[in-house]
Amino acid sequence: MSRPAAGDTGVSTLGLVIHPSRPVGESVATILGWARTHSVRVVGRDQDRDRIGQGIETVPDHRFVAQVDGVVALGGDGTMLGAMRLVVERPVPVLGVNHGNLGFLVEITPDTLDRALARMVDGDFTVESHSCLVTDCSGGPPLRTGTGFNDIVLAQQRRTGTVSVDLGVNDEQYGYYRCDALVVATPSGSTAYNYAAGGPVVSPSARTMVITPVAPMAGIGRSVVLGTGDRVSLRIAPDSRPVDVDVDGTPSAELGPGRVLTVCLREDAGQVVRFSTSRYTRRSQIKLSLLDLPMRRDQLLGLFPEHLRPPTTGPAPERENPW
Repeated sequence: MSRPAAGDTGVSTLGLVIHPSRPVGESVATILGWARTHSVRVVGRDQDRDRIGQGIETVPDHRFVAQVDGVVALGGDGTMLGAMRLVVERPVPVLGVNHGNLGFLVEITPDTLDRALARMVDGDFTVESHSCLVTDCSGGPPLRTGTGFNDIVLAQQRRTGTVSVDLGVNDEQYGYYRCDALVVATPSGSTAYNYAAGGPVVSPSARTMVITPVAPMAGIGRSVVLGTGDRVSLRIAPDSRPVDVDVDGTPSAELGPGRVLTVCLREDAGQVVRFSTSRYTRRSQIKLSLLDLPMRRDQLLGLFPEHLRPPTTGPAPERENPW
């Protein structure tokens, strides 16, 4: 966690990224009304023009990226990931507003949006840096999505068979995988598919990526952890059927035999706005406990705000004020 650099804390042009279907109209109205009274310009994306409504200028994505110095993402973690990918070549602070289920990237709820905007524009927040996976492929069409903040998954089409992939690191061959799927994860994504497949939980502060086979049958059967200086090449074996590549859960490419997917880790590729490190830590602890990380009952209870814990004798505790 770090605070924005001195002299670069204010936000004068705020970008808006919204979920394609969830009702976010009230939050959009809050942002627009607040911006008018604080002389802050708000821009949206052309593709969201119909959903944003009147009063907010929309621009093409390349102008959006060039002009904004902060982004508000209205939706869930998927919307956050999309916003971070959008500005990956010019990382700016991204604030997530939760319009869905429990999220771990989104920071606030709609009822605290106005206060969060005030703190964001004043530079009163911390920045949580996130690494991303940058991909490329040879021998055919490019990937539709080449940047992943969580993971990249190689699997057979319709998950009906195994994948056969040769592993190379820095132009040296290190073996092969034959498995149901192959996961390449960032530290942030290590608690998702990677963990379910038996891979390690990696600290968000680590500058690493982890490669984990799902249900390995031959070849490399354990996770491999690599660093920022490593260039990974994943070559689809000659005897393999076509393989689907999903980036952060989004279908990105189909790779046939002989094609090579390269993956590198880019540090500090995303900036997530945080107002309370303790809230984020609590959410992370809850996430890990849901993933079967052993915790005692008293440890689990300690993860929840006091007003949500079972009643005890004595006066009712005050609600936690995150602000």
